[in-house]
Amino acid sequence: MMVEEPERYFESFAGAGANGMTIHVEAAPHLQRQLSRIRELGCAAGAALNPGTSLATVREVLADFDLLLIMTVNPGFGGQRLIPTSPDKVARARHMLDEGRSRAALEVDGGIGRDTIASVWRAGADTFAAGNSIFGAADSRAEIGALRTICTETV
Repeated sequence: MMVEEPERYFESFAGAGANGMTIHVEAAPHLQRQLSRIRELGCAAGAALNPGTSLATVREVLADFDLLLIMTVNPGFGGQRLIPTSPDKVARARHMLDEGRSRAALEVDGGIGRDTIASVWRAGADTFAAGNSIFGAADSRAEIGALRTICTETV
């Protein structure tokens, strides 16, 4: 949810059938409470970090989320280029999750395509939001296959 006061929407989203909700740390001053509430509603809880937000903002709540989303562009519109320092942040996030024995998925969102997916895959991401590259492709299914192949070939 890319909204202010995301907690205002938790019940509505869960009631509508959502099985997971990811909230931006920057909009969640009571992050631990909000992640716990998402889980109380029976949903997986995710925390999203904008490019300029430190990983330290989630270090104390590692046990409270099921997904850590690293934004690899500044949110706002599709088609942006991946910020070049993003793979380093993803690697540091992977290290933090592993060190904390977290089972959370590590997702990246922004600028993900054939030319960038390998770098964030190698850095430790295991989940990808690749909207523009998939929905802008002539054959979305083939594009997903190509992205998966790139990841399996760069192990």
